[in-house]
Amino acid sequence: MDLSNALKRAAREPLLHFLFLGLLLFGVDHVLNARREDPQTIVVGADVQKEVREIFVAGMQREPSPGDMQKLIDRWVDNEVLYREGLSLGLDRGDSTIRERVIFKAMSIARSGITLPTIDEPTLRAWFEARRDRYDTPARYDFMEAVVIGDSTPEALETFAAALNGTAKSDTQSDLRVFKDRPHTNLVESYGSDFADKLAQLKVGEWQAVPSSAGLRVVRVEAIKPGATAKFEDMKDSVHQDWKDDTMAQRTSDAVHEMSKKYAIRTEGAKP
Repeated sequence: MDLSNALKRAAREPLLHFLFLGLLLFGVDHVLNARREDPQTIVVGADVQKEVREIFVAGMQREPSPGDMQKLIDRWVDNEVLYREGLSLGLDRGDSTIRERVIFKAMSIARSGITLPTIDEPTLRAWFEARRDRYDTPARYDFMEAVVIGDSTPEALETFAAALNGTAKSDTQSDLRVFKDRPHTNLVESYGSDFADKLAQLKVGEWQAVPSSAGLRVVRVEAIKPGATAKFEDMKDSVHQDWKDDTMAQRTSDAVHEMSKKYAIRTEGAKP
C-alpha cells in the first residue's frame, strides 16, 4: 500500500481520519520493530515516535496533536502485541519475514472469538443520532486565497483586499490559490475555527482579509454548497452495518488490550 497516498486521501476527507489511524499501524511496522531484550517488555522508543509523526505530517500536511500522537502510538503498541502473540502461537511458520501477515493472522484469531450483540431499532437510531457528523453531508466551500508577497501587515492586507474589490489602490503582489469543496472540518484543521466560522459569513465574490491560525488571509468565497441532513429511514441498513463494524472494531481493540496486560509497555524519550 502506498501509505503517503492513503494519508493524502484521508486528509481530503476528515471522516476517514479515524479509519486511517487504525490502518497506519500496518504501514510502519517494517521500519519500526520494537527492541526485544525482554520479550515481555514493549519499548516505544524515540524512533517509533519520530517515524509515526513524520508519516502523519507527510500525509495530513499538519503536525499531529497530542491526541493524534497518542492514538498513533496506541495503534503501534496494539500491532506489536498482536505480532508477539502471533509468534507465540507459531503463526510465523512459513511467513517469518512477513510481519503484517503474522499480525493479520493473530487479529483474525482474536476476532473469531467475538460475538456481536443484537441491537433494536430505537437503540440503533440513538447510535445514529450520536454520530450524525458521519452521515450528514456538510456544507462545502469553494474559495480563492491571494497569498501576499511582501508586506503582510494587517493594514497592508486590508488595503490589498479593498484594491482587489476595486475600492482602493495597492502595489502588493500575490500568488493565487484555488480551493474546491472544502468542508468546515477541513477549514478548521487548516486555518482554525475563527477562519472557518468567518468564511461561512462572507459575501460570495468579495475579497476580505480574514483572521486565521496563521494570521490574516486575503480570501474570496466563490460558492457555498449547502449541506444535507441524513435520514435514518433512508439508510438504516448501512447504519446497521456501520454499527456492526464499529462494535467489532471496539471489541477487537478490547481483546488486544487484554492481551497487552501480559507486557510491560515503556515509552522512552520525549514525544516529538
